[in-house]
Amino acid sequence: MVSVSPEAPQSLNAAAPAPLRILLDGIDRLGRLDGWIGGGCLLTLTLLMLCEVATRFLSNFLPFFPPSISIAWEYSSYLMAASFTFGAAMTLRVGGHIRVVLLLKNAPAPVQRALEIFSAAAGFAFMAFLTSAMAKFAFAAYTRGQVSTSSDTPLWLPEAVVTFGMLLLTLQFLARAIQAVLGLPLEDHRMKASPVE
Repeated sequence: MVSVSPEAPQSLNAAAPAPLRILLDGIDRLGRLDGWIGGGCLLTLTLLMLCEVATRFLSNFLPFFPPSISIAWEYSSYLMAASFTFGAAMTLRVGGHIRVVLLLKNAPAPVQRALEIFSAAAGFAFMAFLTSAMAKFAFAAYTRGQVSTSSDTPLWLPEAVVTFGMLLLTLQFLARAIQAVLGLPLEDHRMKASPVE
């Protein structure tokens, strides 16, 4: 069992100018929300799959029981996509994404900082483009009235949820770029899950 470490009273962005500190702290709060929503989606996905297994099992013994939950596989794919996108921003903030740090560890401090700025700016640009494209995709589904074939779910709804998760990751990359430029800590290890003692 894990619990999220309590937030320390001192902001890691305290050295930033006031307007930027407010922006960075706001993005950090959104990153925490992002992690909680991602965890909620994963829990819901798990419960849905357990209900699907139980329904299939019970249908073998009880003829009146349906053989499956009709929306289980469709909604599980929506929840999986939401879990991935909603967990990404908080994972970036705690330094949980896979990175090759061989070059960073062996480079002088000014080069490390320049590489961090460049990689965060590149991540921001890529995610801003991807978020914009996904927003257009969701809006097109909305204007066309597209629905899924199995449950008639309006497709813009899950697409908008995934777009929101991508937006939070985009903002986290922006915050990382600003933090790298200002020489602030790039990772907040207080947000990591810690073992319950």
